[in-house]
Amino acid sequence: MFKNLMVYRCGAGWQPTAAQIEEALDQGRFVECGATQAISVGWVEPRGIKHGPLVEDIGGHWLLKLAVEQRVLPGSVVKRRVDELAARIEQETGRKPGKKASKELKEQVTQELLPQAFTKQSSIRIWINPQQGLLMIDASSPARADEVVTLLIKACEGLSLQLVQTAESPAVCMAAWLMDGVAPEGFSIDRECELKSEDEMKSVVRYARHALDIEEVRQHLQCGKAPTKLALTWRDRVSFMLTDTLQIKKISFLDLVFEGRDKASKDEAFDADAAIATIELGKLIPELIDGLGGEHDFAAGGALPSELPSSLALSPAADSTAEAALEKAPWD
Repeated sequence: MFKNLMVYRCGAGWQPTAAQIEEALDQGRFVECGATQAISVGWVEPRGIKHGPLVEDIGGHWLLKLAVEQRVLPGSVVKRRVDELAARIEQETGRKPGKKASKELKEQVTQELLPQAFTKQSSIRIWINPQQGLLMIDASSPARADEVVTLLIKACEGLSLQLVQTAESPAVCMAAWLMDGVAPEGFSIDRECELKSEDEMKSVVRYARHALDIEEVRQHLQCGKAPTKLALTWRDRVSFMLTDTLQIKKISFLDLVFEGRDKASKDEAFDADAAIATIELGKLIPELIDGLGGEHDFAAGGALPSELPSSLALSPAADSTAEAALEKAPWD
């Protein structure tokens, strides 16, 4: 059900009911793109049944779903049509269109071609754990998650969200785990990681399906490369990739999770998948945060750590976990 998660702390004053969130989201239900509309974003039923609830309550966990529809209009098609019109104008007037006129031509062509463009849809799942005060977004990039956060805050009165920050940076911890060959209790290091240098060369070393408890990896760390991704397994139940910005990627549930469970029918599949995901990840996430030194207490003040332990001989610049740089959102 979830492939990638970004974890947010909900503001302490926000304690709504599922019904209140349902009412708030109902005003922004998804509507398909109009003929000349480039993009449409809105809330849809997580279960996929039309006219169903926008908030699914599974064992006290709330699941939401945001749909995004875009009209696909290749830039090369627009450019070709603009060039045709520009050539016609030059032939009729003897002058090439200027910068402003070219921009207007592009806007005109875009509006003309949009009704003929195909549409593509994507969706983003959101999981709220009200008991833990956490909100998780199944997004592959900070930019996409940031757009979802903006829409949620706009829709839900009183909601504030802060990316969870840990007392120790993930880069620091991952480097220590690789140096020692030992992960926190309950976790084990798998066979994939990425190391990057922060010098002008921006060197990158990637290991895939490769043992990481080797001297070569330790030498890379001692020479100034910092881990940006590390594959881990939690209690032989869930495998995932941890990033230096505390993203949880490539989530996969292992066979142990399904032992003793009857195969769900088609009608029960959503509830079964949701229950497995929320129960397992609802335990994994707090343990992962604890393994990174616990959650940073912003209210108590104090800066996030900016230097790696001197024993690792890593440069301070290798700590890249303060905040993830936001990319341009895919639907902008």
